[in-house]
Amino acid sequence: MTGLTVSEAQFRRWTAGKVQGLPAADACRVLRDLFGIDPTSLFAAPSPKSPVPNDLEAEIEMTARNAQEAAGAAAASSISDTAVEQLRDDVLNLARRYEVTPPADAFRAGRILCAQIEQQRDRTQVPVQQQELLVLAGQTCAILATAAFYLGMFDNATRLARSASLYGETARFEPLRAYVGGTLAYIACFSARPAEAAQHARRAAMLPGLGDVGRRRLAAIEARAYGHLGDISAAQRALTMSLQMDSGVQDDLHDGVGGEFGFSDERLAMSNGSTCLLLGDGHAAEAAAEKALALVSARPGSTRSLPVVGGAAADLVAARLMRGDLDGAADALGDVWEVPDDQRATGLLARTRQLRRALTAPQYRDAPLAGEIGERLEHFARTAQLQRGSGVLAALEA
Repeated sequence: MTGLTVSEAQFRRWTAGKVQGLPAADACRVLRDLFGIDPTSLFAAPSPKSPVPNDLEAEIEMTARNAQEAAGAAAASSISDTAVEQLRDDVLNLARRYEVTPPADAFRAGRILCAQIEQQRDRTQVPVQQQELLVLAGQTCAILATAAFYLGMFDNATRLARSASLYGETARFEPLRAYVGGTLAYIACFSARPAEAAQHARRAAMLPGLGDVGRRRLAAIEARAYGHLGDISAAQRALTMSLQMDSGVQDDLHDGVGGEFGFSDERLAMSNGSTCLLLGDGHAAEAAAEKALALVSARPGSTRSLPVVGGAAADLVAARLMRGDLDGAADALGDVWEVPDDQRATGLLARTRQLRRALTAPQYRDAPLAGEIGERLEHFARTAQLQRGSGVLAALEA
């Protein structure tokens, strides 16, 4: 058998089971000499007790390697839990610092944060991370909507609010959708659409999973809408409801995050005072405004909500003017003047515009103090360092 060989290709065909019958006689002699086994046994079908053939072992090895690669790819499509925790803290801080942050600064910070959240969402396919990032993106978008509203950009505030609501719907996070419903109601109120505002508030209150704070906020907003409509009985009913939300139920947004998503006692008092003014009840409005100012003044200076300070003080001025107390109104304006120019947002500018009009009433027309206050109110609005959108201008002309 000198010079007799078997090629590698031929050998692989044998081991792969691709040979029908036996090889040629010379090849059989080679196999018999190599293995000491009759070639008929070598090429016979394996018995049930035979060892795992080489081709199945290779298949198992390939399957194991594929599983390893797939697991590695899955790991690569997730992000660190620490990164998610940091984003959660950033959103929490933005929400809780919102009331003491100029709205333009809050908007810029929120825009950067929203981009960071979306970048991380693109990097992970882990369902639990996707879920939380959807919620965080929705919360940030809701704060952007509020900031845009404060800046008088009503159209874009509406667009941002609807985007936040869509995040909430996708994440099945109903408290966020409810909060956004209240924001849309505010925008509608300041856009002279009070009936639409009441609808937004009512629909939002019907969503499940809301705690007392969320429902209290919506009831106060609904009362304000009915006040604009002149529906005294409906407004009073909503006012009463806003004061009776004390079941102890909480939710993860209005209570868990809080801050801008909360609705403190002073904000409730301020909002209800504004409604009382719309209803022509100066005494109730004055009491509510004084309560709001007392509550916010009890907080440390660095945590006092300037929107509440300015709004409640302006409402107190309006209530005193309603009952003819010009000197008392002038005293209450002290808190209004203290609001920095970069914090004079939509609500406050609209209120000061209404005060300017009230001072033109016949009973104040010839009073030097009324003229002095009126001029100062004009300067106060003129020097506001906010980029005024069409919404602010519309609110000022309302």
